Amino acid sequence: MSLQALLARLADGEFHSGESLGDAQGVSRAAVWKQLKKLESLGLDCHSVKGRGYRIPGGINLLERAVFESQLAPEVAAGLTHIELALTLESTNKLAADEAQLGDCHGRLYVAEQQTAGRGRRGRVWVSPFARNLYFSLTWSFSGGAAALEGLSLVVGLALRNGLAEMGVAGVKLKWPNDLLYQGRKLAGVLLEMSGDASGQCQVVIGVGVNVAMPEVVASSLDQPWIDLQQIKGEPLDRNQVLAALLNALLPALRLFETQGFSAFRDDWQRHNAHQGQQVRLATESFSQQGECVGVDEKGALLLAT
Repeated sequence: MSLQALLARLADGEFHSGESLGDAQGVSRAAVWKQLKKLESLGLDCHSVKGRGYRIPGGINLLERAVFESQLAPEVAAGLTHIELALTLESTNKLAADEAQLGDCHGRLYVAEQQTAGRGRRGRVWVSPFARNLYFSLTWSFSGGAAALEGLSLVVGLALRNGLAEMGVAGVKLKWPNDLLYQGRKLAGVLLEMSGDASGQCQVVIGVGVNVAMPEVVASSLDQPWIDLQQIKGEPLDRNQVLAALLNALLPALRLFETQGFSAFRDDWQRHNAHQGQQVRLATESFSQQGECVGVDEKGALLLAT
């Protein structure tokens, strides 16, 4: 019995006997037990009750390729040249970047139920509990070099915000350059990594992490205020639906960005700027500047009134 098959059987949160689990896959109870032991390494609780069997309390909402693909707009589905869905990866961005070195990578999507070494900006750890949030990377090729990518991270954030709005998640704001906030708390983040010719054809890995249903036991390790979609909506969400909604907004935005650049998105981004008119501090490792946030310019650079 594969771990994937076991998780699919236990996803409903109901009790399943070891015998029924084995019969479903034509394997022994010993083989089932061997896979059950792996659930702990994924951070999943599996309850065992004599005479009733095994269950994952509350069940789990697994990503299913056929399910989220069925909810993609036809032009979006056609734009995805490869889809890889894994139970656990070191990092979707790392896998995407590694495979981009092998040749044409345009439109390749990598999704994981869990990352063991997910990264945010400045090398920060992206907490990635199993089957609770969304972690995916999309590779996209651009011509025109690095200069043609100005404002891309803002466009990605805006597209994600618009995708969430389409499924009824209102009030999401954008923090320059790559975070999505709700009432000042972090909901999602974007990490872009470029390779190729800095003045010609280049590839960008667009990494996205979205908090969907963050477990409280994991949340205690986060170092900043956070929120998830389940808290915002007040009910559980199907992660397949969320993933499809985000991709349905992201791919058309990338195509528009290719032809018109950031200027086509600037006004919309400004409307959802989380810090418009507020005092902020812009900080890098070697620079710090206080000022009033007055938006972004035509290239996506932050504007501060000092």
